Amino acid sequence: MAPASLVLLLGILGTPALGDPGPLEDVVIDRYYIPKICLREAQMGDFVRYHYNGTFKDGKKFDSSYDRGATVAGVVGVGRLITGMDRGLQGMCVNERRHLIVPPHLGYGSIGVAGLIPPDATLYFDVVMLDIWNKKDKLQVTTLAKPERCNRTVENSDFVRYHYNGTLLDGTPFDSSYSKGSTYDTYVGTGWLIKGMDQGLLGMCAGEKRSIVIPPFLAYGEKGYGTVIPPQASLVFSVLLVDFHNPKDGVSLEHLEVPESCRRRAVTGDFVRYHYNGTLMDGTLFDSSYSRNHTYNTYIGKGYIIPGMDQGLQGVCVGERRRVVVPPHLAYGENGAGDKIPGSAVLIFDVHVIDFHNPEDPVEIQTLYRPEGCNLTTRNRDFVRYHYNCSLLDGTRLFSSHDYEKPQEVTLGTSKVIEGLNSGLLNMCAGERRVLIVPPHLGHGESGARGVPGSAVLRFEVELVSMEEGVPEGYLFIWHGDPPTNLYEEMDLNKDGEIPPEEFSTFIKTQVAEGKGRLMPSSDPGKVIEDMFRNQDRNQDGKITAEELKLKTDEDQEKIHEEL
Repeated sequence: MAPASLVLLLGILGTPALGDPGPLEDVVIDRYYIPKICLREAQMGDFVRYHYNGTFKDGKKFDSSYDRGATVAGVVGVGRLITGMDRGLQGMCVNERRHLIVPPHLGYGSIGVAGLIPPDATLYFDVVMLDIWNKKDKLQVTTLAKPERCNRTVENSDFVRYHYNGTLLDGTPFDSSYSKGSTYDTYVGTGWLIKGMDQGLLGMCAGEKRSIVIPPFLAYGEKGYGTVIPPQASLVFSVLLVDFHNPKDGVSLEHLEVPESCRRRAVTGDFVRYHYNGTLMDGTLFDSSYSRNHTYNTYIGKGYIIPGMDQGLQGVCVGERRRVVVPPHLAYGENGAGDKIPGSAVLIFDVHVIDFHNPEDPVEIQTLYRPEGCNLTTRNRDFVRYHYNCSLLDGTRLFSSHDYEKPQEVTLGTSKVIEGLNSGLLNMCAGERRVLIVPPHLGHGESGARGVPGSAVLRFEVELVSMEEGVPEGYLFIWHGDPPTNLYEEMDLNKDGEIPPEEFSTFIKTQVAEGKGRLMPSSDPGKVIEDMFRNQDRNQDGKITAEELKLKTDEDQEKIHEEL
């Protein structure tokens, strides 16, 4: 509303049917456009900026700020303007438009302006208000949106990255970071920004949106800026803070989920397999191991990854979920990386540690149950039957002997199972149960195997079902005592001077049955005997002659002589 001192005579402009009303005593104001939102009205002592066209009653123009290409700026109600304009501007809102009729005694009176305005001229002004401020004004900050989580706010000396739209108070845009396709990046409180923006960014959270209205004396003042910001212009910034950090910042950690049992924590030199989502502070996803369906595998503390992650993964437990916030000087710095990570960006990694190990790790053995009176334990070359469940350290099930009709069978020390499992099955009693943690260099290595990821640490739950004493390496059968003096004659059951497979098999089975010797343990003894026969049948003619038959000890002795 206009002050009571203004006479609002609406509807008399351009109404000749009413006749000549006679001399005006005060300014006639027609508020022909009033904005729906009026946050402030011009008062005495306020500084205003406005455009106008000035004409006489016959419509002849005598002056126009538009023609000069510059707005008019001045203080209302202190005598710096003609009295009629002083009164006509009071109570105006930004973007309001008024028609003013100024009688001569409130304009240039009986003197006029030589060559421009004749004496006793009534003046007609068409005015639009563009800006209002006062020297007592303060920065106006309005929070438009704020994230629920805000662990930290902007302080002086912080480096900020933000988007903004900049307009004059009447809504005229003068600049926008969005149009440039990149954030505005700068330090706060170090004089790199106008004072109002330095103040307006303080206390913001990453992801917060603010409207910041800056009076001219905290912006570009009397000089303005180039052709886009007039002198004495109030500025309105709509700001979205993308991220911020301080050059003194280190890595920030948030432990989202830590397993109750954590017997070991990762240290420098450990090889870690982990999943992660990588986002900027505004939540923009820039990378994810989940999208590749493959963990990220690396050594920590050795410079293979950005310094912030090298630090952020120190001390993790298997199964831990951790948030690692990395300032740019510990990430990709001012240059960023590719088209996904901008320069000077703070990075947030939500990490899930699947497993880790050290290249020096042995097999870790935990005995769950060991029968009493356990005197006989497994050794290499023993034949064992065992049940097992195999999983990754995160609990992912891989294999189980229980999926089959019978236990797993293997001769230990024959490279038929991975080295770590072989080691874990040694020195066990029948009936014993163990948990084995097998590092990848004793498992399936960097390449992995079908169903087993590369560099995976494996967890085995094993139970030894039975064991049979083995034979030395290279032997398929050993005697418990001395072999028969005339071995060939005893083996030639029908005394025809040759030993076919049937006779050989019958003889060996008899020796085993009578406890005189034992075969290499196997799930298929017949196959072992066939291999023995094949070894003795030197010319592969289907029978063994006296010249062909040799004990393993005799063969080894012959080799020694040959070498000598």
